[in-house]
This record gives sequence, structure tokens and C-alpha cells, in this order.
Amino acid sequence: MESARSGDVIVVGSGVVGLTTAVVLAEGGARVRVWARESAQRTTSAVAGALWWPYRIEPKQLARAWALRSLSVYEELAGRPEETGVRVVEGVLGETRLDEQAPWAAGRLAGLRAATSAEYAGQGLWARLPLIDMPVHLGWLRERFLRAGGVIEERTVTDLAEAAAPVVVNCTGLGARELVPDPAVRPVRGQLVIVENPGIREWVVSTDASAGTTTYVFPQPDRVVLGGTTDEDDWSLAPDPEVAASIVARCAALRPEVAGARVLDHRVGLRPVRDAVRLEREVLPDGRVLVHNYGHGGAGVTVAWGCAWQAAGLAHPAASA
Repeated sequence: MESARSGDVIVVGSGVVGLTTAVVLAEGGARVRVWARESAQRTTSAVAGALWWPYRIEPKQLARAWALRSLSVYEELAGRPEETGVRVVEGVLGETRLDEQAPWAAGRLAGLRAATSAEYAGQGLWARLPLIDMPVHLGWLRERFLRAGGVIEERTVTDLAEAAAPVVVNCTGLGARELVPDPAVRPVRGQLVIVENPGIREWVVSTDASAGTTTYVFPQPDRVVLGGTTDEDDWSLAPDPEVAASIVARCAALRPEVAGARVLDHRVGLRPVRDAVRLEREVLPDGRVLVHNYGHGGAGVTVAWGCAWQAAGLAHPAASA
């Protein structure tokens, strides 16, 4: 086996956080390998509804900074939506007020305003936000990484010590619960229904605090992603037919057009929720560097680029100074 060089990095994990981190490191000059238990298209990231907004992630102040840095990238990528899977789309964040819950974004996002009664039956915030088609975007990230000289190896990691490189970046998401081990990481199950797009162009998110549900309708050109659920500590990846019917009914109350739309698929993903994102550098007893970048909850896509740049700086602090 070829001996490791000082610039070698192994990124463990191939979800959106792992691939984005790998891209930043590879384009920064490191020789990077991604170790993936499964292809990116089979990760939780591939299931994500993927609207840019810091959802279920702590600490809020840092998450917002990571999100705003990522926003600049997504706005640029939205110029090539067929290639990157990123579009900037209008919609309504229900139960959100600009003066109370979103002042951090007011200076950065043009056109934020209160939704009209015709746009949303309740209090909401009208916004133009990046909406990402995750299967397309993950494929684009993979190709960008490979063009930068990166290598992807499919292998199951049972111990981070297996990664024999000067720098290892742990982007294992929910897998960190066993690998680190870190019992603070836990699953929050999300179930989705994918239907044909009957002509919907605007997204909507509605939160019912009393029922503990978040309902969303995310249109892609050929389909609509309907969600969702927030099932705490639920490890089941099997779609529940009764839950699916409830999701469609809730979404139809917001956008009646989806009621008769043909169902294309049912999907389930497990969000890797933690009390706070773990993004920090650890020097191992043998002198190797281990950078942790996991625990992004339901906002991995939203903060991926901001976290990737910070993780790269922790991996090679001298190069980022």
C-alpha cells in the first residue's frame, strides 16, 4: 500500500456534509479519499426535502453563520439548475415573523416580507430561498470531487482508527453514535411522499406547534416532495401507509392540487440530531488529526458549505491562515 503523505485526508461519510467537505479539501490541494458505507444516493441526504433554512440545528448563532456562507454558494449554483440541482424558488414559511424569528436573514435575503392572506392562511414569511433537488445535487458534488482528484471507496467502517491518514474528517452523521461513540447523536425520523407535480411552483412550510407537526410542499420540476414527520428516537426506515395518507391530507390542506396527484414513491430518512453540531479538531495520541463534523440535524444541506470550510481550516490550520 502506498504510504500516507502529510496532505492526505480521509473523509468518512458520503452524505451532503461529507461530500461538500471533501470537495473543499480536494480543491484546496489535499489528496482526499472518501470512505462511504453506501453511495450518496442511499444516504439520508438523498431523502432530504432540502429547502435552505436552518431547521432543527444548534447552536443557532453558529448555524446561521454557516447557513449564510452556504447561501452564497447555492445562489451561484442556481444559475445552473439542471447541472447542480439548485434553484431559487419563492414560497412561504408559515408561523414565521421577520421581526421575531428571522431578523438575522433580513439583511441578506432580498424580498423578505410578510405573506398576504391570499398566499397563506395565517402568519407567514414570504421568501425566495434555494431549493435543492438532492439526487441531482449529490451526483454533481460527487463529480466535482472526482474532477478535483478525489477518490471514493465504498467500505464499512467499524472504528475510526481504521482510517490511517494524517488527517481524518468524521462526517458520519448518525453513524457517529456508534463510531465515536457519541450517544448524544440520535435519530429524528422523517417520512416523505413523492408525487407527480400537478403544476405547483411555490413551496410552503407550515408548523402546528400544538400537534407537533411540520407540513411542507417542495416542488421540483417533475415531482413534489410532501412531508413530513419528526419522530424522535425512531429508527424505522419502513414507510408507514397511515402516516403517508396523513401527510398527503395535511399537504392538500395547504395546496389542494396535490390531493389527486399520482404517488411516485415513499421515502424515510433519519436526521442526525444532536444538542449542538460537533465541529472541532482532536489531536490523537499518535499525532494524527481527527476533525469531527456531524450532528447537523435537519439542516445539513443548509450549512454544508459553511461547515466544510470551517472543517477544512481545522484540518489544515496553517493553509487556511
